[in-house]
Amino acid sequence: MRDRGDVSYAALDRLSNQIANWLTGEGVRPGDVVGLFHNKSLVAYASMLACLKGGFIYTNLDSDSPWERLRKIVLACRPARVLTFADRHNHVDKLAKQDIPTLNMQSPQICDSVARCSDQPHPAPVTLTGASPAYIMFTSGSTGMPKGAVMSHANLINFVGWVAQTFEIGPGDLLSGANPMYFDNSVFDSYASLFTGAALLPLTVDEVRDPRRIVQIVNASHCTIWFSVPSLLVYLLTTRALESDDFPSVRKLIFGGEGFPKPKLKQLFDMFGERIQFENVYGPTECTCICSAHQITVDDFQDMRSLTMLGCLADNFDYDILPVDTSDPDFGELFLKGSQVGLGYFNDSERTSQSFVQNPTHQDYRDIGYRTGDLVRRDERQQLHFKGRTDFQIKHMGYRIELEEIEAALATIPAVTECAVIYHQVAEGMGQIVGFAALSKHHDPEVDLISQVADIVPSYMVPRQIRILAALPKNANGKIDRNQLQQQTAGTP
Repeated sequence: MRDRGDVSYAALDRLSNQIANWLTGEGVRPGDVVGLFHNKSLVAYASMLACLKGGFIYTNLDSDSPWERLRKIVLACRPARVLTFADRHNHVDKLAKQDIPTLNMQSPQICDSVARCSDQPHPAPVTLTGASPAYIMFTSGSTGMPKGAVMSHANLINFVGWVAQTFEIGPGDLLSGANPMYFDNSVFDSYASLFTGAALLPLTVDEVRDPRRIVQIVNASHCTIWFSVPSLLVYLLTTRALESDDFPSVRKLIFGGEGFPKPKLKQLFDMFGERIQFENVYGPTECTCICSAHQITVDDFQDMRSLTMLGCLADNFDYDILPVDTSDPDFGELFLKGSQVGLGYFNDSERTSQSFVQNPTHQDYRDIGYRTGDLVRRDERQQLHFKGRTDFQIKHMGYRIELEEIEAALATIPAVTECAVIYHQVAEGMGQIVGFAALSKHHDPEVDLISQVADIVPSYMVPRQIRILAALPKNANGKIDRNQLQQQTAGTP
């Protein structure tokens, strides 16, 4: 791992052992949750590994998240400790009011306490099984309450084995760590490097936001593997930050988390395709980051209207298609099953029972899988193609978002009497979130709905625009007619 200066695995191992022992001394016990405001510093990565060694369940938190959303997350997982890695933090006082101990790992007192654990080279033995929880990854929830997907140690082990083999990652590689730690794609960055002996280059938020700077860093550092959402690559293209001689050492360019618009993908492929392998990956948070990969070739551009196929599933993994219409068994909801299916949602048995279910195709034995909500079509070559969603969940800027969570936030604003949120698709794989609201007669004419929603949900979930209507259209059942709302956005950029 490189933390603006080379850090050896031995040093990372020693520090993570010290932190694991220190956390145990602080009263944290196996099975307890530890929240990490992970800032990609050495001590933050070491704390994450310390949790795995001590049998604690870590969850990476977003320091820029609105307090209301963070409050819901800590309410769901009730962490025994929250660790911060910066001198200042906006949410410390608010966490204290929730009776959640929050500790600054940069404070001299804690640094001294951790250092004193150096005479204990290894954490106390902990009994763990493959089913023991490793981490919680929070994602958007349709009720307005984020869902915490719980992944096990066995999930991670299978994931790492497949990733290392599929992408041929080894000690000579350097991975670009562009993904936020609270975002599912960071699981690839952390563990694809950690378990293969490769190096990791942690990229900060400010670096990722600066297109030319991030390209310069990747070039100068000789990164060999890039993994990000397509949106980041499209951003580098549209800002003209990329030239054909950039990414000189990159051998694999991996992208996933959302569809990659074919015209932009072809532009990138034409630029680098002769010397870099392109890999489109797919996978829900509930199935350990990613679980399929497809290597892009020139044949993928024969059809410029559809998204790239999902590719081959991970080892020890399988799927069924739950048909929408029994007369068409090759089209329906993707049901994933196997060793990368997570344990469910933390402290949320109701939503767990809705999504982690017995395989509907049989009742012969216990066969729990995950209903993805993704609609797919299987072609004559047995390849899967993404065709949409069964609900109001979308992929936007690489993030999986429940539109109902945004609606729930909008509905909390006193002036709003009714509301709806849709996803307006501008082009294949590209779109924007649009809100609609009807307001009370006594509302303030200067009310700024967008800024108020931004106080409740993360920036990537804030609508691009919110349109004010006298009343929202209804269908024959008296429900809000989202089809009419979609038609109202048709033709707008």
